[in-house]
Parts: sequence; C-alpha cells; structure tokens
Amino acid sequence: MGSSMLSLRCNAQVSLRAASGVRRHHATRAITGTGPRPAISPFTFPATLPLRASTFHGRKMASQHFVISPSSSSIGVRGFRSAAVTSMALTTGFVGLPNVGKSTLFNALVENGKAEAANFPFCTIEPNAGIVPVPDPRLQVLSDISASEKTIATTCEFIDIAGIVKGASEGAGLGNKFLSHIRQVDSIVQVVRCFEDDDVIHVDGRVDPLADVECINLELALADVTQIEKRLEKLGKKLKPEERANAEIEKPALERIMAALEEGKPARTVELNEDEQKLIDGLCLLTGKKVIYAANMAEDDMADPDSNPHVRALKEYAAAEGSEVVTVSAQLESELRDLPEEERAEFLSDLGVSGEDGGLKALVRATYQTLGLRTYFTSGEKETRAWTIKAGMTAPQAAGVIHTDFEKGFIRAETIGFDDYLECKGESGARAKGVLRSEGKEYVVKEGDVMLFRFNV
Repeated sequence: MGSSMLSLRCNAQVSLRAASGVRRHHATRAITGTGPRPAISPFTFPATLPLRASTFHGRKMASQHFVISPSSSSIGVRGFRSAAVTSMALTTGFVGLPNVGKSTLFNALVENGKAEAANFPFCTIEPNAGIVPVPDPRLQVLSDISASEKTIATTCEFIDIAGIVKGASEGAGLGNKFLSHIRQVDSIVQVVRCFEDDDVIHVDGRVDPLADVECINLELALADVTQIEKRLEKLGKKLKPEERANAEIEKPALERIMAALEEGKPARTVELNEDEQKLIDGLCLLTGKKVIYAANMAEDDMADPDSNPHVRALKEYAAAEGSEVVTVSAQLESELRDLPEEERAEFLSDLGVSGEDGGLKALVRATYQTLGLRTYFTSGEKETRAWTIKAGMTAPQAAGVIHTDFEKGFIRAETIGFDDYLECKGESGARAKGVLRSEGKEYVVKEGDVMLFRFNV
C-alpha cells in the first residue's frame, strides 16, 4: 500500500502518491479527557430538573424523588445510590476553509457562544463547544396538554474547529491540530461559502464552493489513507492466535475502503456488515463520518436559495454522495441573534424567509437525524421533556437515558404514540380509549413515543 496511487480532485484532478517516507499526519484515535467546557444556551436547562420515579414493591407502589443538575454528569437520588446518567453525548464539528463563516454561524447557533470571528484566516485555533436545544414543536403541544410547569428540550453539542487548508494532511496551516479535533466528533457540518463579498477574504482569492469542498475532502481522504496503510501494515505482521479472526474480517474491509478512497469516494460510501463496522470504527476514519453541507449564503438569497448557482452546484454534488445540504446565512443569523423571538419572526417574514425550511433550526434538525438519533417524551404536571436515544434502542435502554436504575429495574413502559396522545388529549383519554400500551423489555422505542417507566430497584 505504501506505493498506492490516490487520485482525488482538488480544483483540478490531482494525482497524489501515498509514498512511504513522506511525512504525514499520523491520525490518533478518539481523544478523551480534557477539552473546552461547552457553552450552554441559557434557555436549555433550568437550575434543577425535579422528576418523580415510581417503583413497584409487590402491589404497593412507592415513589422516590431526585434532581438532575446540569453542572454534573450524575443524578443525586434521595434513597438511591448516586449513579451516572446514560447520555448519547454525540457531537458535531463545524469544519470548513478559513473565513467561510464557521465561527459566525457557531456563535449564532449557540447564542452565548464566544468563538472568535474575524476577517483573517485561523482566527479559531482551539475548538469551541456549545450545547443547543433541538427544535421540536411537539414538545410544546405535549406541555400544553399536560399543563406542565416546565418544558425541556433535548440537545445537540456542536464544536467549532479551526479552518483547514490544502496540505493539512501533511501539517500545513493548523493541519495536525485540525485533524485530531475532527476525529473526536461523531458527524461533520461542512460550512461552504456560497456568497460573493470582496470585503471578506477567501484564502484562495476566489469563490468556488465545489473546489472548497473537494479540497477539504481530499485532505481528510489523505489522512485516512495514511491511517489505513499503517493499520494494514500491522495486520500483515505475525499476529497472536486470538487476533487472527478479527484480522480476517478487518483486512478485506480496509482494502475495500482504500479502493474507494483511490476512486475519490469517502469511506462512508463503502457498505460494511456489523462485524466489519465495529472493527473499522476504532480507526475513527475522517471520511467515514456523516456529513451535512451548510451552504452559507447572502441573506438576500435566503428567500429563494436555488436562485444561487453555487447552492445548486453544491446540492448536486451532495446528492451524488448521499449527503444533505442545509441553506443558512451566517450574516442573517448573526443579526437575528440579538432580536427578541417575536421580532425574529417578523424580520424573517419581511425577507420572505421560512424559519423552518432553512437556517439554524433546519441545521440542528438535520444534524440530529444524521447522527441517527430519535426522540421520546415524558410528560406530566411537573414537566414535559424530550429525551434523546439512538434509533433501535429498546424500552429499558431508553429508560436508562433518564437514570441507570430505571434500566436495571425495568418492569414495563406505559406507552402512547404522539398522535394518539394528541387526539386523546393526554394520558387519561388514551387510557380510556385503550390506546395506552404496556410494553416490555423487547419493545423498540418509536419516534415520538410518550412514555412512563415502571421499575423496581
């Protein structure tokens, strides 16, 4: 593999030799531990979140009260041992060339974000983290039906990562630092400049979204090639008997991914079975991460995004690789950030812009779906809350997202579909009409389920 040819296009078709002896970034595996403390939007969490957990002891039901503190990763439970919360903890990284509007967009998204945004390359060096609520109109509907005291959205975490330039895979710009940061995220929002403005510097002196995208994808692919070459070299050495079985699965998968990269295709386009995926995941391949392209355009174009030729070209490119494009205007979102909610709606209406089809709300929702996340709800007088789970999770696993004791002592989940809950105007009506279901341990939670967990610890 040391002499394999990698043909990928950046501005024009470029042929690069993955030759040994060329000093390249040796991609590290996912890094844990230290990192920036995420900025949290002030409306995301109240100071404490009171919940009620009910348990059955024979026929007698006992209740325990506990409080979740947003400043802690654990739940202090009166009558229970303190336990860690099972959380999705999935993150999305903002990447792009310098000066495409990443940090401006990040600051508008997080609302209290403080990423430096300036008209010169590499104004972002260390990554900035922010937690934002996932817009979901169903949440307020449930809260109104239950007359809840509090309404709490589920969240996504975004990371603003330093800009990348050509040659980053060999250390150019902030290359090595950039690549190590991007390995830590679960999906990528690639911010692409689709606006013309002579006052905003472009690192290559021109606006060409496809060239920008291909330049970034090339650097990510080159880093993956290096990672795969080193892994294949290790698998080619004498292995212990217990390692051989996995090697027989991993090696052919890596060779198929390498072939795709040589054809200019990202690793995520290669179909892998479950066993192969588990082994490949350990490499944290950059082109294996799912991507959303955020087309950053002038605010005047937001009313009709497809009138922008750069956006049309980007959508065609993304469709070919099965990725999504969300249209945003960092300039517009930055202006909206300082307006009250009612004035934002009026401002967008005057521009002829829908706040649902484009912009930050659409970007957050697209990110949530790209990560393979789903939402279920708990609703009552105290609070209505959205909870994040991964698609395919069972009822006990979903209960464990609230508290590990819920999963350990799971008995059943009283479940109502969102539409049924809405039609019956709440739990009592659903119970009376017989649409409240009692689901067991094998039940796979559906999108929008409204659930009450019964457990015994």
